[in-house]
Amino acid sequence: MRLENRVALITGGASGMGASMARIFAREGAKVAVADVLDEEGNKVVAEITQANGAAMFRHLDVTSEAEWKAAVDETIAEFGRLDILVNDAGLSGSAVEDLFDTAAWDRLMAVNARGVFLGMKLVIPLMKAAGGGSIVNISSISGITGQHHVHVGYNASKGAVRTLTKAAAVQHGADNIRVNSVHPGLMPPMRSSGRTADPEVRARMLRQVPMGRAGRVEEVANAVLFLASDEASYITGAELWVDGGYLAT
Repeated sequence: MRLENRVALITGGASGMGASMARIFAREGAKVAVADVLDEEGNKVVAEITQANGAAMFRHLDVTSEAEWKAAVDETIAEFGRLDILVNDAGLSGSAVEDLFDTAAWDRLMAVNARGVFLGMKLVIPLMKAAGGGSIVNISSISGITGQHHVHVGYNASKGAVRTLTKAAAVQHGADNIRVNSVHPGLMPPMRSSGRTADPEVRARMLRQVPMGRAGRVEEVANAVLFLASDEASYITGAELWVDGGYLAT
């Protein structure tokens, strides 16, 4: 029970990597607040957790809204009494936009992928500081480290922002016993918002660049996040953990 007596808020928790994190965190003893714009799917994840004797709640959250962030954090504390872990997983893919310099797409990608992470940390860090510490894990991407042909430039920029925002917060709040780390998934199952990265030919080309020769599984990312959220990573902050099958090593 690596997260026993901990409370975690996970954005993007209704599907994919976020849902896997919610299930694994609950299995490891955490009380989990699942936050997402997908109400039906989010409530299903909560139902699965509670049916397995775990503790979970769902909260609708548009991560671009500061007011909704405050409500989500307040409801989590009202339900579970505290907040120890924040996982900023909610995000949009940049591969569904045809014009890779489309301005509206830039604004939306930066709003969800970068502003959403900023707002989460803004609302949660003061509470963690007052409580004596906590752990924040931000989901970036290999796209936050290297350029790619098939994604909107706003995706690279937003995920790069998550990477450096993580390091800034780690430096500024290390003395507060708040650890802030980022995880960088590589080729994963397509997201709801995926475009070109869901195309079999594009995926085949990407796969040829992965030394391990396969796509990742969502639970492999979730387990990496679990490690960083737990006390096993008690002396790790400002780090970036690649979960990419060796893609960035090539």
